[in-house]
Amino acid sequence: MEKERFSLLQLDPGEIYFEDFSAIFIPPDTTPKTYDTKKQDGRLKMCSKSLVFDPKDISKPIIKILFKDCVVIEQWKGTAKFLNSNNNVMSVNCKEYIELLEKNIVAPYQFRKPANFLFLLNYANVMNCLPQVCQLHRASSLPAAEQADMIATIVHSRQSRDVFDPRWMDLYEKVVLESHADKVTPLVVNPGRIVLSTSKLYFQPYNKMGEYPVKINLSSIKQIVKRRFLLRQIGLEIYCNDNSPTPHTYFSFRNQIARDELYDNLLKQPELKLNEIQQDIITLQWQNGIISNYDYLLYVNSLGDRTFNDLTQYPVFPWIISNYNGDKLDLNDPINYRDLSKPVGALNEVRLNRLLERYQEMPNNKFLYGSHYSTPGFVLYYLARLYPHYVLCLQSGRFDHPDRMFNSVADAYKNCLNNMSDFKELIPQFYDVSEEGKFLVNGMGINFGYRHNNIKVGDVELPPWCSGPQDFILKLRDALESDIVSENLHKWIDLIFGYKQRGEEAVKANNLFYHLCYEGAIDLDAITDLNQRHALEVQIMEFGQIPKQVFKVPHPQRKIGYSIQTEPYQIKEIQTNCEGIWKEATDLEFVTSFNSHKNTVSDLFISEDGTKITSVGHDSKLKVFSLPQNKQIRSANIGRMPLSSCIQLPNANVLVIASWDNGISLYDLDYGRVIENVLAHEDAITCLCFDQESNLLVSGSGDCTVKVWKGLNNNGHIKPIQCLQKQIDHNSQVNCLSFNSTNHHLAVGTEDGDVYVWDMSTFLLFKKYIQSSSITAINYSPDGMKLAIGSRDMTFQIIDVNTGLSVFSKILNSVVTSLMWRDYLLVIGCEDGTLSLWDIFEVRLLLEIEAHTSAIKTIDISSLKDFIVTGGQDRSIKVWRPKLIS
Repeated sequence: MEKERFSLLQLDPGEIYFEDFSAIFIPPDTTPKTYDTKKQDGRLKMCSKSLVFDPKDISKPIIKILFKDCVVIEQWKGTAKFLNSNNNVMSVNCKEYIELLEKNIVAPYQFRKPANFLFLLNYANVMNCLPQVCQLHRASSLPAAEQADMIATIVHSRQSRDVFDPRWMDLYEKVVLESHADKVTPLVVNPGRIVLSTSKLYFQPYNKMGEYPVKINLSSIKQIVKRRFLLRQIGLEIYCNDNSPTPHTYFSFRNQIARDELYDNLLKQPELKLNEIQQDIITLQWQNGIISNYDYLLYVNSLGDRTFNDLTQYPVFPWIISNYNGDKLDLNDPINYRDLSKPVGALNEVRLNRLLERYQEMPNNKFLYGSHYSTPGFVLYYLARLYPHYVLCLQSGRFDHPDRMFNSVADAYKNCLNNMSDFKELIPQFYDVSEEGKFLVNGMGINFGYRHNNIKVGDVELPPWCSGPQDFILKLRDALESDIVSENLHKWIDLIFGYKQRGEEAVKANNLFYHLCYEGAIDLDAITDLNQRHALEVQIMEFGQIPKQVFKVPHPQRKIGYSIQTEPYQIKEIQTNCEGIWKEATDLEFVTSFNSHKNTVSDLFISEDGTKITSVGHDSKLKVFSLPQNKQIRSANIGRMPLSSCIQLPNANVLVIASWDNGISLYDLDYGRVIENVLAHEDAITCLCFDQESNLLVSGSGDCTVKVWKGLNNNGHIKPIQCLQKQIDHNSQVNCLSFNSTNHHLAVGTEDGDVYVWDMSTFLLFKKYIQSSSITAINYSPDGMKLAIGSRDMTFQIIDVNTGLSVFSKILNSVVTSLMWRDYLLVIGCEDGTLSLWDIFEVRLLLEIEAHTSAIKTIDISSLKDFIVTGGQDRSIKVWRPKLIS
């Protein structure tokens, strides 16, 4: 059976296709002698605003008759027996009609003079069809609001009679939920019934158009994403695995409640096995160079509710290159790049000043740019050669004026820089090497007309520095992945998806658009007038939509220096210190344990040469163990209260030990005795850390203070008057500390969930991050740019220090009680005794074991990173090494 040419794209926006009839079209000049040669077999489509005849002969044009252009629609009153002895003929007299796809060629629609059409219905009874057709004809003559209301009533009546066909289901399937929904594709919203069963998701369009029905196996679904549609939270996008017959489907619902009900019920189905894709993992992988700039922009677009299925929210990409006229393009020269810290409208300072003058004179709801950076019209401006049928749908059967088309890349960029109403960005196809720049070529030979210089519109004119479309796309992609762009891409993300998208920051960044572009600007659900609501929906579509705001704080910068291959744009293998052993490990191998503490092991460290372990515990004991001898070689009582922390001073065989008796002790390892005690705080000391570069010791306490000490290794004495540099007050108990020597910063985690970052050169607060629960562990990354944080609510996350953005977050099965970050190896100890090792460069879990029977309170990694030592609440110290494949 030949596929029919009729498409929903041939209807007006929002028009509903109801049903069709097998019919014969009799042209007006048909006579009994010419009937057999002139008659056309085909299908007559009844739609909410038109009748469409699709002839079986593809050389004949499709005929579209708008109801508003019809004069009379009735049963034919003629008597010619060669037509129909039963008089089963519909007569349509119209003032104008439309022809399209003549000879099956995509071209502008042809608007024809008045005519009278006869349609002989083969099987349907004309008297059964006419009442519905005439009702739609009457609706077309009403004022817009009444017409919309009458059509809505007809649609509701027809759709309420439609029921799901249970024959599509397997024998043991059970229906879980039924709902009304629309299937959304570019420029088309097709209503139908969505049915969730115990094993499948069905969509049955009311008009039986397309694959009927859409049938999605729950086991094939890998991701479900809630979406905005026309600025309302009513969209749902479903992604399936690559071999699924429906890999990607987008639905919209009548309201958010219906959308969320289906979403919640989907998640409850045992057949559903979703791929866990975490925003924070992707961001951290992008920062580390694992994910390309192109893939990350696609991902951020998805988070911002941009989708290829909806031209009103199509993915948006930035202009990157600013040189489109030169013979050569040096991608190492910053002068060839656009300033990514500014929106397109602010790139030309002269134009910006003119826009600002206009802005100042505006009343409330001020805006700088009356035109947006992404609308359906702008998307199709770029894609007209690839999707001409979309353009014809959007522009009522017409192509744009040849001089206004996308004829030259250089001219398009120049216009975006200078025109007072052109601020558009690019689309992903400009950087997609797999598509080879097909959208730049008039591959279908469409006749778009002639420009003012009498040159026929053909392929897009490309810059002199490229040899063709493929080379052009490849060079743009190389530019996108360059270090210059990687250093600055976060600034553009801030404008489009981030904290500069709206509010005061948008004003400062000259990034203000018309108010209807923003989510929350208007409540469409509260508007009961269908005509007014439709008008607003059209406005929202035409003005463009700001993406959902994804980031509320500045986006972190990407690390520079990683090399990405040009094909297929994947990160080259980067060797790290932990890769050699830990990445190849199949398990953690237990080496030995020491169990001489009588209570919780609170802190430990491995000696520089990797031969000794020093520990302190709640039994008030200091202990030293020899690994070569596999035995304890020292034990000492340090006071009568639990000991919380222990560090060794550099260049001295002296330990600094903190106690719950509010004191700090210095213990001389050579002489085996305490050489100094000082009452340091007014409550138990909970943590210590030492910065060798600045020779600063820092102590944290239950008295809510952090004290900074200097010169402790001078003559082995602690003199508070001389050594105490600063007392830093906090609002609650200090639980953990971490030093960043590179920036001279100290991170402090507190009981009330605050994380403070102090500049230790000035003792001023650099940053403060508020978490949802008590901070239990904290550790800086080796480069000092990130903080690993564990919280009492079992959340583990990594925060970008400069921006405060959480670039990785995970809810664990237990509270994090200890952390150690060395190079790209991050080791986490939990309250339930679980020990996990992460490759934090690739952001993946390497190993996880049950290491202790209770909380792991302390962790250290040997300087060669060849073994790990853990200490726990179960009083044991355990040594682990990677178990490699033999």
